Amino acid sequence: MTAEATGVRLQCDGPVATVTLCRPDVLNAQTPAMWRAMSDFSRDLPGDVRVVVVRGEGRAFSAGLDLSVAGASGPGSFAELASLPEQECADRIAEYQGGFTWLHRPDVISVAAVQGHAIGAGLQLALACDLRVLTEDAKLSMAEVTLGLVPDLAGTGRLVDLVGYARALEICVTGRRMDAAEADRIGLATLVVPNAELDAAVRDLTAGLLANDRNAVVEIKALLAGASGRSAREQQRAEREAQTRRLRDLTGRGE
Repeated sequence: MTAEATGVRLQCDGPVATVTLCRPDVLNAQTPAMWRAMSDFSRDLPGDVRVVVVRGEGRAFSAGLDLSVAGASGPGSFAELASLPEQECADRIAEYQGGFTWLHRPDVISVAAVQGHAIGAGLQLALACDLRVLTEDAKLSMAEVTLGLVPDLAGTGRLVDLVGYARALEICVTGRRMDAAEADRIGLATLVVPNAELDAAVRDLTAGLLANDRNAVVEIKALLAGASGRSAREQQRAEREAQTRRLRDLTGRGE
């Protein structure tokens, strides 16, 4: 399907892929069609892509769920999901989560370029990325609770990893908005830049991510991504094993 039909497009330029939410007239509000398209992008990604940049057209990253779709009675609506048997409903949500979780892939580093609002599903999309560059006017909120819902697009675990349980709980159950300065202070932001400097900051960050050996970068990401689930002894073992692989590869002794 075309970007006009799904509201999201993928563009690849060598080692950099860009995912763009392209519904600026509704502040890039998200729909199930967008989530399915984003899930498909993982299969469409060329093998030489190393960095994926996620951004939104216009003045907002994403205002969250498109309530005009969710509140209707057609495909993807609350009414349709609620009418499904429990396991089918859960399976459908798992499909939607796939539009976010592929950004965790070990072979790429994902960067969210966030301007304006990143609300609900918008914040969860930013959280799906490894790194987040925010403009000074960014406003973030995990707003699902205000609809009587829970965040279900793979954002809760990522939020706890970044800010800790207590802060994540407060953010999720109040649904309040935070500005870029607070996001920076509590660890949600990798960088905060003036609005006019967002594109340049993302380009500079991308260049830094591409500057070093791809296999070393993949190993480092795997070490760090898995660190919280390992004991100190297990992490040290993972480091030894990763370094052994690198040494063998660098000296031509790898498989």
